[in-house]
Amino acid sequence: MHTVAQVLIGAVAALHVYFLVLEMFLWQRPPGRALSGFDADTARLTAPLAANQGLYNGFLAAGLVWSLAIDSLATQVFFLVCVIVAGVYGAATANRRILLAQALPGALALGAALSAA
Repeated sequence: MHTVAQVLIGAVAALHVYFLVLEMFLWQRPPGRALSGFDADTARLTAPLAANQGLYNGFLAAGLVWSLAIDSLATQVFFLVCVIVAGVYGAATANRRILLAQALPGALALGAALSAA
Protein backbone atom coordinates (compact mmCIF):
# COMPACT_ATOMS: atom_id res chain seq x y z
CA MET A 1 0.00 0.00 0.00
CA HIS A 2 2.96 2.30 0.63
CA THR A 3 3.91 2.15 -3.06
CA VAL A 4 0.33 2.90 -4.12
CA ALA A 5 0.29 5.92 -1.81
CA GLN A 6 3.59 7.19 -3.19
CA VAL A 7 2.39 6.80 -6.78
CA LEU A 8 -0.85 8.65 -6.01
CA ILE A 9 1.01 11.45 -4.22
CA GLY A 10 3.38 11.70 -7.18
CA ALA A 11 0.40 11.89 -9.54
CA VAL A 12 -1.14 14.71 -7.49
CA ALA A 13 2.21 16.53 -7.58
CA ALA A 14 2.40 16.08 -11.37
CA LEU A 15 -1.16 17.33 -11.71
CA HIS A 16 -0.22 20.50 -9.84
CA VAL A 17 2.82 21.03 -12.05
CA TYR A 18 0.42 20.77 -15.00
CA PHE A 19 -1.83 23.39 -13.36
CA LEU A 20 1.22 25.62 -12.84
CA VAL A 21 2.13 25.42 -16.54
CA LEU A 22 -1.44 26.09 -17.67
CA GLU A 23 -1.95 29.02 -15.34
CA MET A 24 1.47 30.64 -15.52
CA PHE A 25 2.48 30.07 -19.14
CA LEU A 26 -0.50 28.97 -21.22
CA TRP A 27 -3.34 31.04 -19.77
CA GLN A 28 -3.73 33.23 -22.86
CA ARG A 29 -3.15 30.37 -25.31
CA PRO A 30 -5.67 27.72 -26.40
CA PRO A 31 -4.99 25.20 -23.57
CA GLY A 32 -5.38 27.83 -20.85
CA ARG A 33 -8.39 29.43 -22.49
CA ALA A 34 -10.03 26.04 -22.87
CA LEU A 35 -9.52 25.46 -19.15
CA SER A 36 -10.96 28.81 -18.12
CA GLY A 37 -13.49 29.28 -20.90
CA PHE A 38 -12.37 32.91 -21.21
CA ASP A 39 -12.21 34.89 -24.42
CA ALA A 40 -8.88 36.46 -25.40
CA ASP A 41 -9.55 39.79 -23.66
CA THR A 42 -10.65 38.22 -20.39
CA ALA A 43 -7.69 35.83 -20.47
CA ARG A 44 -5.34 38.79 -20.96
CA LEU A 45 -6.92 40.72 -18.10
CA THR A 46 -6.88 37.76 -15.71
CA ALA A 47 -3.41 36.45 -16.65
CA PRO A 48 -1.66 38.00 -13.60
CA LEU A 49 -4.22 36.40 -11.29
CA ALA A 50 -3.86 33.05 -13.03
CA ALA A 51 -0.07 33.25 -12.81
CA ASN A 52 -0.30 33.87 -9.07
CA GLN A 53 -2.64 30.89 -8.74
CA GLY A 54 -0.22 28.80 -10.79
CA LEU A 55 2.62 29.72 -8.46
CA TYR A 56 0.62 28.43 -5.49
CA ASN A 57 -0.02 25.18 -7.36
CA GLY A 58 3.72 24.94 -7.87
CA PHE A 59 4.28 25.27 -4.14
CA LEU A 60 1.82 22.44 -3.53
CA ALA A 61 3.66 20.27 -6.07
CA ALA A 62 7.02 21.10 -4.49
CA GLY A 63 5.71 20.25 -1.04
CA LEU A 64 4.35 16.92 -2.22
CA VAL A 65 7.63 16.03 -3.94
CA TRP A 66 9.51 17.04 -0.80
CA SER A 67 7.18 14.90 1.32
CA LEU A 68 8.02 11.91 -0.88
CA ALA A 69 11.74 12.64 -0.78
CA ILE A 70 11.85 12.71 3.01
CA ASP A 71 9.21 9.96 3.31
CA SER A 72 7.29 11.92 5.94
CA LEU A 73 3.66 10.98 6.51
CA ALA A 74 3.04 14.19 8.46
CA THR A 75 4.34 16.30 5.57
CA GLN A 76 2.33 14.27 3.06
CA VAL A 77 -0.83 14.72 5.12
CA PHE A 78 -0.23 18.46 5.47
CA PHE A 79 0.23 19.10 1.74
CA LEU A 80 -2.56 16.74 0.70
CA VAL A 81 -4.96 18.47 3.10
CA CYS A 82 -3.87 21.79 1.56
CA VAL A 83 -4.67 20.36 -1.89
CA ILE A 84 -8.09 19.16 -0.72
CA VAL A 85 -8.97 22.46 0.97
CA ALA A 86 -7.89 24.41 -2.13
CA GLY A 87 -9.98 22.10 -4.30
CA VAL A 88 -13.08 22.40 -2.12
CA TYR A 89 -12.72 26.18 -1.94
CA GLY A 90 -12.17 26.43 -5.69
CA ALA A 91 -15.23 24.28 -6.33
CA ALA A 92 -17.33 26.43 -4.02
CA THR A 93 -16.16 29.77 -5.39
CA ALA A 94 -15.05 29.26 -8.99
CA ASN A 95 -16.03 26.02 -10.73
CA ARG A 96 -17.39 22.73 -9.41
CA ARG A 97 -15.09 20.80 -11.78
CA ILE A 98 -12.23 21.70 -9.45
CA LEU A 99 -13.67 19.28 -6.92
CA LEU A 100 -13.04 16.38 -9.30
CA ALA A 101 -9.80 17.70 -10.79
CA GLN A 102 -8.06 18.69 -7.55
CA ALA A 103 -9.84 17.68 -4.35
CA LEU A 104 -10.72 14.11 -5.35
CA PRO A 105 -7.18 13.09 -6.40
CA GLY A 106 -5.86 14.68 -3.21
CA ALA A 107 -8.41 12.81 -1.10
CA LEU A 108 -7.58 9.50 -2.79
CA ALA A 109 -3.86 10.05 -2.19
CA LEU A 110 -4.53 11.05 1.41
CA GLY A 111 -6.61 7.94 1.99
CA ALA A 112 -3.88 5.76 0.52
CA ALA A 113 -1.17 7.46 2.60
CA LEU A 114 -3.13 7.03 5.81
CA SER A 115 -3.98 3.42 4.97
CA ALA A 116 -0.31 2.68 4.35
CA ALA A 117 0.73 4.10 7.72
